[in-house]
Amino acid sequence: MKRLAIHGLDINESSYDYIAGLFKNLIERKTEIVLTDALLRANRDFLSRWDFEKFDPGNIADIDAFLSLGGDGTILDTLTLVGREETPILGINTGKLGFLATIAKEQISNAMELLFHGNYSIDKRTLISLETEKDLFNGKSYALNEFSILRRETSSMIVIRAFLNGELLNTYWADGLMVATPTGSTGYSLSCGGPILVPHTSNFVITPVSPHNLNVRPLIVPDVSELTFEVESSDTNYLIALDSRSIPVTGSMMLKVRKADFCANLIKIEGDNFIDTLKNKLSWGLDKRN
Repeated sequence: MKRLAIHGLDINESSYDYIAGLFKNLIERKTEIVLTDALLRANRDFLSRWDFEKFDPGNIADIDAFLSLGGDGTILDTLTLVGREETPILGINTGKLGFLATIAKEQISNAMELLFHGNYSIDKRTLISLETEKDLFNGKSYALNEFSILRRETSSMIVIRAFLNGELLNTYWADGLMVATPTGSTGYSLSCGGPILVPHTSNFVITPVSPHNLNVRPLIVPDVSELTFEVESSDTNYLIALDSRSIPVTGSMMLKVRKADFCANLIKIEGDNFIDTLKNKLSWGLDKRN
């Protein structure tokens, strides 16, 4: 790890000492450090004591790995910088709940020791890809968690026709609909009643958001499926979202969703595993009978 890029948004003051310790650790290892523009702008006063290089998206191939400072949302944001380069990402959690950013700020020093001694693995996570007639997301039409069609706050329920491999699956009358990856199954989909999928399960979950028909339930489909969606009404206002990025849309539009032909490479430090994350984040096993 000779050259690391670091991304983050607004870092809270309670994390300053830990981040300063991270920089000190990396400098002592003679690591080249580059910071994203978003991180520099959001934390100008704190970062002014260092003179680090600014990240150039055009030179991402020179980056060995990305460190993401924040929560899961920051990792999703980091992924938009990485894209098809598949640069490995390590999530350092300076926020609250984190399924992807699993390294607590108190564990930074130990995590760097394991990272630089090669005690880690690369966890390849499936991405979902969106195809539309218009380039709505400026060439970044992919998501790690989910693709969603959602009604806007000022609009009424929307009607979505869904096709599975060209065959009509269902017409959803709902506040929205999403297709979640195994990674995204512990996010928005879970809050809407969807099942949890273990990472690397070769499936997607189609989860309705507040469906009008109570017999409509989440559906698990193979991730080799091609899913097509159409919002029927010509005057309906709705949102199309990829993870935390959303675009307002009016009128009908055909939306095609499939598994992306590249992955998100998450750095998994030795000792970190999904089952422990479930126990810690969702309090599984915290029952007096246990």
